[in-house]
Amino acid sequence: MNVFEQALSAAADAAFGPVTIVLILGTGLFLTVGLRFITLRRLPEAVAMLASPLIRGRAKGNGEVSPLGALMAGLSAMIGVGKIAGVATAIHLGGPGALFWMWMTALVGMATKYAETLLAVKYREVHGGHYLGGAMYYIRNGLGPKWAWLAGAYAVFTCIQAFGPSVQANTIADALRNQFSVPAWATWIFLTLSIFAVRIGGVQRLAKVAGAVVPIMVMFYLGACAVILGVHIAEIPAAFALVINSAFNGQAAAGGFAGAGVAAAIRYGVARGIFSNEAGMGTTSMAQATARSDDTVRQAALSMLSPVIDTVILCSVTGFVLIVTGAWQTGGTGAPLVAQALDTVLAGFGGLIVSIAVVMFGLSVLWGWGLYGERAAAYLFGERAVVPSRYVYTVLVPVGALLKLETAWQFIDLSFALMAAPNLIALLLLSPTVFRVTRERLVGGSKLIQNIR
Repeated sequence: MNVFEQALSAAADAAFGPVTIVLILGTGLFLTVGLRFITLRRLPEAVAMLASPLIRGRAKGNGEVSPLGALMAGLSAMIGVGKIAGVATAIHLGGPGALFWMWMTALVGMATKYAETLLAVKYREVHGGHYLGGAMYYIRNGLGPKWAWLAGAYAVFTCIQAFGPSVQANTIADALRNQFSVPAWATWIFLTLSIFAVRIGGVQRLAKVAGAVVPIMVMFYLGACAVILGVHIAEIPAAFALVINSAFNGQAAAGGFAGAGVAAAIRYGVARGIFSNEAGMGTTSMAQATARSDDTVRQAALSMLSPVIDTVILCSVTGFVLIVTGAWQTGGTGAPLVAQALDTVLAGFGGLIVSIAVVMFGLSVLWGWGLYGERAAAYLFGERAVVPSRYVYTVLVPVGALLKLETAWQFIDLSFALMAAPNLIALLLLSPTVFRVTRERLVGGSKLIQNIR
């Protein structure tokens, strides 16, 4: 390891340490309690909103895309290869109990997502017909000019982190090379053309493509996993009990972290959970700010579904497939371990299914993160930076297909922590606004949305 890699590794370990993890979870728990647990009490209503025409094409209000389109655009940047390789790694290093702590991260992350979206819609700005919002805008407009430096810092860190999805490109290249013998340079060309086709059309095209692709790729992966779980349905209760027991007593996977206990389960479960749903980063609020809605609470409630879909459903399915098949005890890790688990029932097809899922999930993240880099560039340099940022992103991010994977992950760890810090500070300072707006909107037990059908 050269000097640069050593320095990057040390910085990443220091930045994404216990303090950052406690701050992220603590903020989510504080917001959950301050909101009087509406993220849990009103969850059925939020799910029911998915069936309402008021959040689809018929949505009324100011904005660029439908409320559902904004949700899908945000999900497109979240549903990456972490749902496959990330879960396998967490269980490999922290045992089955890591899955429980991923759930806890998602539960408090719902409140974080709620607050981020509420503030993003409330404090968004309109420039040239485009709705711009996110952490940098609610920091500046919500906290006032004296906090502009913090908003600027967040935007700079977002521009840096926008190239973090290069790790997705690397994973895609690895999957295509192993399964189909596709060379890395060919993957780079494929990714460049794909990103260009989606990103050049702005948030409208992203929302349209994500609205079509995200449900398909989720159902494809869930369908394959459902076959495995169906065959092993009798073992699911025991698997659930193992997850709970391991979360508090500790149990390592074979060949995993030696002597893994509760600390390891928490460490890797929380870390992978945070990476999975991005709660605390403020990223998806940039997509939510484009929603065609004037009801901040309704859009915020819709956005709190993302950790449920991303972590509670997708990550749990992967985790249970690994546990019920016994694959988690073989000493493997990453996407190959998931393929091994699928092969126990779908003999010979596990690698193919995982490779297709990795490509679809990875592409989704590459499309979505382009929007975040674009929004940060627009904040720092004005609207004139939007189109150039799309071209820069299109050309540079796929280069990750040619990079060393370990270096890419260390880069992500560091930039993640740098982004989270200013956003979490703002959420804590603006929490009274979140609580007040929510109380005013839901006074008397009013519903989140009317005429659900």
